[in-house]
Amino acid sequence: MPLLGDPGHREMVACLQQIASQIPRPAAILMVSAHWEENLPTITAGEHPSLIYDYYGFPEESYQIQYPCPGDPSLAKEVERLLKQNDIEARLDETRGFDHGMFVPLKIMYPEADVPCVQMSLVNTLDPLQHIKTGQALQSLHQQNVLVVGSGFSFHNLDAFFSASTPESEKMNRSFEDWLVETCCSPDYSEAERMQRLTGWADVYGARFCHPREEHLLPLHVCYGVAQAPCRDYYEINILNKKASMFLW
Repeated sequence: MPLLGDPGHREMVACLQQIASQIPRPAAILMVSAHWEENLPTITAGEHPSLIYDYYGFPEESYQIQYPCPGDPSLAKEVERLLKQNDIEARLDETRGFDHGMFVPLKIMYPEADVPCVQMSLVNTLDPLQHIKTGQALQSLHQQNVLVVGSGFSFHNLDAFFSASTPESEKMNRSFEDWLVETCCSPDYSEAERMQRLTGWADVYGARFCHPREEHLLPLHVCYGVAQAPCRDYYEINILNKKASMFLW
């Protein structure tokens, strides 16, 4: 929908373009997508991964989208090494392509498709602490100018996206967004406290309205694990008439 000019996604497109213009150009990208789950972290290792059109019922042009960026097998091996070095079992996948959680945001941010990219799966336990620890194992990637992108959504209730808002639904949406911004950005929390808050996210008011299933939130946990600090900036936007946020470390 963002790539097809949907008006409900204009703020998202503008925000991604703004972020790409503000940050240093990366040497490579590690993309953590909400649309890939395995029983252990799995990393694309092909030199030229194809695209996976993992969506249904969209206009024909959505299945003609191209994003021919190269893979980065050496980065994939480094990600695997770092995870195993930290006692996290992982594996490489030389045949899997890139799903829309990768090519939609990157086609907006880096339309030339000239930055090598590797994609990493979530773990299908969907355990928040496990995903924070995965990120912690990858902290040294910043020394190689690798941009880590958590591709999900701070709000992901598909029924609510296409239903009329109510005062209660708006309250839950806003309350959870406010909690997420405070958790990720406030310098008043120690990193142990921030981790505890993110691990216990599901107990927060409005959490399960915003995320009936948590796969779209967990890429944020991986990014926090890499950063281990309050985020340096955040962006509050409207997507399909729902409040959402992006976080930049």
